[in-house]
Amino acid sequence: MPESRRPLAESVRAAVPQAERVLAWLAAREDVERTLRVPLGGLPSERDERLAHMAEVLRATAQGLGPSAAAVWAGIPEHLLRQWLEKDQEFAAAVRAASTLALAHGLEPGARTPAAIRTVVLALRNGASWEAAATMAGLSDHKLRQLWRASPMLVALVEAARRARPRKTQTHGPSEHRPRTPGNGAGYRLVRRDDS
Repeated sequence: MPESRRPLAESVRAAVPQAERVLAWLAAREDVERTLRVPLGGLPSERDERLAHMAEVLRATAQGLGPSAAAVWAGIPEHLLRQWLEKDQEFAAAVRAASTLALAHGLEPGARTPAAIRTVVLALRNGASWEAAATMAGLSDHKLRQLWRASPMLVALVEAARRARPRKTQTHGPSEHRPRTPGNGAGYRLVRRDDS
């Protein structure tokens, strides 16, 4: 290894344990929510689940993230976020207010912020490509590569996210005949049906 690359490689190795802790923390947030619901009777209601995701969208938006990044942050598909924005005027108004708050404090989509890095890491962990993760976070591929080259911690976080991706099962035959198992796209969560 060239002498100039050795300090960077050592810095990346030193950052790996912290990067692994960050990934574990991000993965554990849903387990924490489930555990906190146990004293309340177990399964969340559809409304509780939806409101928790909406709150995460608002949190992400207030930190300057756009809709794609907010969906990744909240752990929901972007098309579901668009549906909520179209059908729930109060939620749409809250998202606009969170975006205005972010802009008033100098945060806008595409800014280099911890929230953007979190989005990149989550997107990569969920299986997105480098380019897709950059786009979701509102960063250009070039800007993200600059950050990656300059930060051993970002290198370690990216590698940890890639290692944490769900493993694809090896199956043969047409996709419609493949068994649906957690980790190959099923992504279902149990919730208690709302009465309304």
